[in-house]
Amino acid sequence: MQDRPTMQELLAAVRGFLEEEVVGALEGPRRFHALVAANVLAIAERELAGEEEALVVEWQRLASLGGSSQKEPPARLAALRTAVREATAALVERIRQGEADEGSFHEAVRAHVRQTVEEKLRVANPKLVSPRDPASAVR
Repeated sequence: MQDRPTMQELLAAVRGFLEEEVVGALEGPRRFHALVAANVLAIAERELAGEEEALVVEWQRLASLGGSSQKEPPARLAALRTAVREATAALVERIRQGEADEGSFHEAVRAHVRQTVEEKLRVANPKLVSPRDPASAVR
């Protein structure tokens, strides 16, 4: 791991170059592809900036749904990614078995899925998600 420039600084520099220098000089499909590349870099920047925090929050929600016997999320990022993936797979199986068809577990699963999708949209395309509003809880 390097000190400077950071991974985020590198991504921002390349994205800035594409947006400021390259896109304007291109036309047609090449311009479109340069815009797509800049957007991909922006997504990577957002993911890097909030990945660990988002995974911890998602792990906590999954744990509250019975997706983990651990009291604390894994400390290492790779282990945290794996724990979230495994807990999600376990939840999917419970949903397939009909455990989330009704009742309080149904409502808790709905809230978790909605929050997870909103968090993923904030990374992939923040324009599609309204600012966080506690009043817009799961209906």
